Amino acid sequence: MKKALFILVSLFIANLHSQEDAVIPMRIDAVEGLPYVPLSIMGMDSTYIYSKVDSIVTNGIKNKAFPGAQILVAKNGSIVFQESYGYHTYDSIQGVSNDDIYDLASVTKIAGPLPALMKLVDKGKLRLDEPFSTYWKDWKNIPDKKDITLREILAHQAGLVPYIVFLKEVIRKNGELKRRFVRSKPSSRFKNQAYNHLFVKNNFNHKMYRLINKSKVSAEKKYKYSGLAFLIFPKLIEQLTGEPYEDYLIKNFYSPLGAATMGFRPKTKNYPNRIIPTEIDTLYRHALTQGWVHDENASLLGGVSGNAGLFATADDLAKLMQMYQNYGSLNGQRFISEATVKEFIKVQYLENENRRGLGFDKPLLDNSKLTLSEAYPAPEASLLSFGHSGFTGTFIWADPKNQLVFIFLSNRVYPTRENRNLYALNIRGALQQVFYESTLSN
Repeated sequence: MKKALFILVSLFIANLHSQEDAVIPMRIDAVEGLPYVPLSIMGMDSTYIYSKVDSIVTNGIKNKAFPGAQILVAKNGSIVFQESYGYHTYDSIQGVSNDDIYDLASVTKIAGPLPALMKLVDKGKLRLDEPFSTYWKDWKNIPDKKDITLREILAHQAGLVPYIVFLKEVIRKNGELKRRFVRSKPSSRFKNQAYNHLFVKNNFNHKMYRLINKSKVSAEKKYKYSGLAFLIFPKLIEQLTGEPYEDYLIKNFYSPLGAATMGFRPKTKNYPNRIIPTEIDTLYRHALTQGWVHDENASLLGGVSGNAGLFATADDLAKLMQMYQNYGSLNGQRFISEATVKEFIKVQYLENENRRGLGFDKPLLDNSKLTLSEAYPAPEASLLSFGHSGFTGTFIWADPKNQLVFIFLSNRVYPTRENRNLYALNIRGALQQVFYESTLSN
């Protein structure tokens, strides 16, 4: 009732503002989501925003930072900006739409396993400062891993190896795939689908775990980003909950949030939404990757992982990030306790010059003093803010102090991951800064 009244009032006020603001669509069908209101209601300069955003994105497309992109911004719990630019690919055939589904890459880390881990901390089934080997028994007798805590792992303070290329285990030197690990047809032992006609052995994850067990751990405790434990988290979550990883996420988060498109392996789910293509894979799929996860390690797990593999629309990501920004609640429903969210989003090892929260990325420690080209993310992002980026060209960020959720989705890896102008041009930080400047100037 309150939400409906708010939207009706917003509609009335919109008629008192400029025609440019008034034509921004107001959607009342998103009962489970966020309302849409004009920028001016939030004290934001729409002319300035559209001019700056169009310029930055157009320059990015011109310089082949990405063929297309989408930006969604929420202010004070309402979506104030959502626009799509460019095309799915550089052939300019299929334009980007607001309801397109993207491969989120490492954004998966804070949208997949992390909410589940937070809920398990709430329930007392996980403790941040207990050795991880208390829960993951494989590490119990490994000298350099047995005492590592979950807090150290989530803050990337554990000294774990950043990445292991598991694809090396399934490809021969001549480029052929090893049949003992990958087959072209499914069977009872090869159910994990990696692509249209690629099926990975069911227990390949155990080989991954063994190689992770053997990997070295740095003796020096300092910030080193590592995604290895995120390959383990799905199995750990299953062990602690007694439910399949994705089912647990859908039941406890995605479904009650109304995030219908958020999930793994969208190619198998017949969504009406178009799925943005990523890279033309020259490593082992030898085709355009679309609807199947881009990340090779997640692919070898059948696309369901904790390091990557999650897909979603910008709308559904906004619901999740707004829930985090509200410290664990949305639309009157509590998902995670306020205390747990606040613990996860704060800097953990400031004394070691580690900016990270637990799973979440954070601004550079001196971010507000840096220029736009040096800062990460935008210089005006508060120290309370948090988020994550993804290899495919994705970026999501929430700022509780300024009540600003910023989502940028692109497929910068099309047609190849060698395209790095998204970083060189600092497009995501520049776009995010536009919305801070617009708010500050009013």
